[in-house]
Amino acid sequence: MFAVGRTLGRAVASAAVAVGLALPSAGHAETLKLAHFVPPFHVVTKAVVDPLVNGVKKDSGGELDIKVYPGGELGKGPVEQYVRAINGVADITWGLHGYTSSQFPKSMIVEMPGVVEEAGSGYEAIWRAYDGHLKNEYPGTIPLALWASEPMVLMMRDKIVRKPSDLAGLKIRVSGSVPAKVIEALGATPVQMPAPGMYNALQTNLIDGILTGSSVLRDFKIKEVANVVVEGPLFGRVLFYLVMNEGKYKGLSGKAKAAIDANSGAGLSKSGEVGWQGSADAAMASMHADSSKKVIKLSAAESKAFNDITLKVRAKMIADMDAKGIPASKVLAKMTGK
Repeated sequence: MFAVGRTLGRAVASAAVAVGLALPSAGHAETLKLAHFVPPFHVVTKAVVDPLVNGVKKDSGGELDIKVYPGGELGKGPVEQYVRAINGVADITWGLHGYTSSQFPKSMIVEMPGVVEEAGSGYEAIWRAYDGHLKNEYPGTIPLALWASEPMVLMMRDKIVRKPSDLAGLKIRVSGSVPAKVIEALGATPVQMPAPGMYNALQTNLIDGILTGSSVLRDFKIKEVANVVVEGPLFGRVLFYLVMNEGKYKGLSGKAKAAIDANSGAGLSKSGEVGWQGSADAAMASMHADSSKKVIKLSAAESKAFNDITLKVRAKMIADMDAKGIPASKVLAKMTGK
């Protein structure tokens, strides 16, 4: 499992001194640094980055700009994205909760099989629970957007998968601890790695398949190396964050803060979720149109064989968290509105 560990603790302590940052001089625009680890053509640009950058510039009257550093320009490791926001390498960073799973146990309930389907959407689920249950999982930052991907699917190099036993003994890439438990329960071996490593791992047979949202077929060019996609079962979702250094936010002028507030939160999160689904739809249309590829849409009966396993995994994860004093059942109820 990826973990922030002591690095996050040190970074949070160091960031505390930044809360008293001076305001920018009158007449001079302040520029924030936004860092991510994917190319500019990735869906995060159109769905999340551009709406934030353009909205903040407009609503601040030019007082606040955001300069974007894509492709790991401010640091190559995707796992370290949250820490980069904490320690000021960047003022705003985008990343995946699953890369540092141990930091976000309650937030990652959104990733569990069937939760988004019951909640209506991932971003609504996580924001419903944020103030009462999740806020303490984001130390030293202000979340600007929190959202979930399209449903996860299996992307296989060549293997046809129609029943859980077809996965026995295979190595499947996952993004974090929640999908790892799902894959283990289905009889395969989870291999955790950041998304930029997926292409080479699948191409070189280091892994047999990938469990994640189908948007990666386009955004990470996985279509070039995956010949089979399996969809239908409740495998869960992938959770994303866009966070801002808390000290930097508090040091902004009132007008600049208002511009950030007006262009973040649930609205920006919804934009992310809609953008991811649109990218996924386009990716799957491309797969369907390619005669060299095979898309397997499992029937309700075939999907049930998987769901009977994956939903039990969810129930056990919730029970185990409750037993450890983490109020997972309450968080789940808040997320799903039950």
